[in-house]
Amino acid sequence: MVATLGDVFREEWGRVVAALIGVLGDFDLAEDAAQEAFAIAADHWPREGVPTNPRAWHPALAIEAQVALTLRTLGGLTTDEIARAFLVPERTMAQRLVRAKRKIKAAGIPFRVPPDHLLRERLDAVLAVVYLIFNEGYGGRDELAAEAIWLGRALTELLPDDPEVRGLLAMMLLHDSRRETRFNDGELVLLGEQDRSRWNTTQIDRGRAELDRAIALGGRGPYVLQAAIASLHSETPCDWAQIAALYGELARLTASPVVELNRAIAVAETEGPQAGLRIVDGLGLDDFRYLHFTRAELLRRLGRADEARDAYRRARELTDDGAERRFLERRLTALAATTDPDDDAGGPGCGLRSRQTGRRHGGVAVTRPVS
Repeated sequence: MVATLGDVFREEWGRVVAALIGVLGDFDLAEDAAQEAFAIAADHWPREGVPTNPRAWHPALAIEAQVALTLRTLGGLTTDEIARAFLVPERTMAQRLVRAKRKIKAAGIPFRVPPDHLLRERLDAVLAVVYLIFNEGYGGRDELAAEAIWLGRALTELLPDDPEVRGLLAMMLLHDSRRETRFNDGELVLLGEQDRSRWNTTQIDRGRAELDRAIALGGRGPYVLQAAIASLHSETPCDWAQIAALYGELARLTASPVVELNRAIAVAETEGPQAGLRIVDGLGLDDFRYLHFTRAELLRRLGRADEARDAYRRARELTDDGAERRFLERRLTALAATTDPDDDAGGPGCGLRSRQTGRRHGGVAVTRPVS
């Protein structure tokens, strides 16, 4: 009789935790390690089969920890920046980083080039790291965005036939093509208000060429889908129905509420703000400032000024980014001056753009809608 993951969990949990306590010398760390192992097993075993000795199968470090540590030690991101990328409080991320470092030391995990059969799994972590470095750089740290694109190009040279590698590079190039128009004298400029004549058309063409190559390689993963969405946003007019459909496919792959938030923006453009608001109000992202901003934009378009004002204020409370706070202040000032839902140009679809794969590969949350 073949054991199931549930059988192994019930029979082996206590013994695995006890063994890890002996190795790591810490109960909480041992429990965390065991939980990580079973979570990874739930992903691997349906594809690879239950190993002969399930108790001995114990991956050393979960992908979330790999990504977080790499961002901290090699990417130079602060703990707060990493926490925002994972949608967790800074204190929680600090604890995770400490535990991951202790686990590496206690378990004697080596730093070495992985064997061939582990390259695919490690590549997922590498792509997530490059993505998050670009994501952080896109908020105004141009040197980080440039470094991420350089790394993306290096990966395509090393792995020219991997569609997700191509998709990631395509996505970064397409978004970065608008770098010069995203801010005006330090003030945030939304997508619908940007001067498209200043977009880098050469970079757009290169991004679309990478996307075409990724699709030709059979790519339909999260990075390829995001590149396709970015490409559609570079067209005039935007094909919102197709964008909504691609976000739907991305949501099925990632099960990410942030992806759903961005699908709501596209749905609002095709079916109206009430349809988008129904999606937004069903998402559990109360501490995510872009949810409140999106909700405020939709409420404003519906003429529900008081509710929109509250949502803008909540978004303002949740951000410490100066340009974003000033933008929200301008929105609140404009809202006080008029209650006409059609008076202010640019709906939420013009106000937000997104770059996220959401929840994938053991819980790595890559997030943040941006202009």
